[in-house]
Amino acid sequence: MSLGLVGRKVGMMRIYTDDGDSIPVTVLDVSNNRVTQIKTPETDGYTAVQVTFGQRRASRVTKAVAGHLAKAGVEAGTVLKEFRIDAAKAAELKAGDVVPVGMFEAGQIVDVQGVTIGKGYAGTIKRHHFSSGRASHGNSRSHNVPGSIGMAQDPGRVFPGKRMTGHLGDVTRTVQNLEIARIDTVRQLLLVKGAVPGAKNGQVVVTPAIKVKTKKGA
Repeated sequence: MSLGLVGRKVGMMRIYTDDGDSIPVTVLDVSNNRVTQIKTPETDGYTAVQVTFGQRRASRVTKAVAGHLAKAGVEAGTVLKEFRIDAAKAAELKAGDVVPVGMFEAGQIVDVQGVTIGKGYAGTIKRHHFSSGRASHGNSRSHNVPGSIGMAQDPGRVFPGKRMTGHLGDVTRTVQNLEIARIDTVRQLLLVKGAVPGAKNGQVVVTPAIKVKTKKGA
């Protein structure tokens, strides 16, 4: 139960420390997160805050969503995201407010969620990291085949969940315990150490980490 920010993945770059060390970072644009609704136990059965990010033409929004956003007095966005928070935090917000990037700080540990890059239909080597067959003596047309997939007479079927060829990527994934290396408050950017799921311009959700690793000796 914590408030986060919705944004887009700008891309990757590197920054340098005062000691000259190179740190790979992912740049996340989390600008203009607008509150569209405050949900309360009296009206909705639980406490949460709903925010929108990005810009969308009014003609590309359904009438139901347009009325919902007009009630909050905010511009239509490309995505709506809801965060469960406690009542005390919800009381500090109201519809139309902008959640600033300043809610995070440099050095903070966060979780970043995104949709991985779609790879299409992939074989077992690429999809499940299988080993290929021999590429030399005694192997004919069986270099990259998955091999046996089941038994003959008993039980005479392929078990569910068998690792085979199929669709790879294009799924929601969360990378936990990433450190915020730097914050650009002017341009509302987060620079996060390491890589996050998704392609450039893909939508991401940044929340405070729920499984913060404890340092040795702490």
